[in-house]
Amino acid sequence: MYYEDLQVGASFPVLKKDPITRVQLVRFAGASGDFNPLHTVEEVGEQAGTGIIAHGMLIMGMLSQGVTSWISRKYIKRIQVRFSKMTYPGESIEIVGRVIEKKADNLVVAEVLAKNCEGDVKVSGIFEAKLPSRNL
Repeated sequence: MYYEDLQVGASFPVLKKDPITRVQLVRFAGASGDFNPLHTVEEVGEQAGTGIIAHGMLIMGMLSQGVTSWISRKYIKRIQVRFSKMTYPGESIEIVGRVIEKKADNLVVAEVLAKNCEGDVKVSGIFEAKLPSRNL
């Protein structure tokens, strides 16, 4: 992908993830070292009043996968995110994004959202990528 290929307002292809499973949460706990029982133990989730919730960093990882499926990671200069809502087992996450600005020196600024099928935004973010030019 080249700087000239992207226009302000252009959307990236949607990345659709499978529904989140409890097995996935247990595996992520092991991979990340985040063994907070709120992510894996039903009784703890009930006591907290939320039920089991997915790790925020798991959803951020999905968001980052969306970004790097659109633009090679070697061009990504920065990703900044904000966590908005809890994600629960069984929810399917979609990653959507669009170009919001093109700057000098081939820098592209885009927004990215991780949301469920109902449109609830779970994680929102901005990323910047310095892309090559066709004109070089």
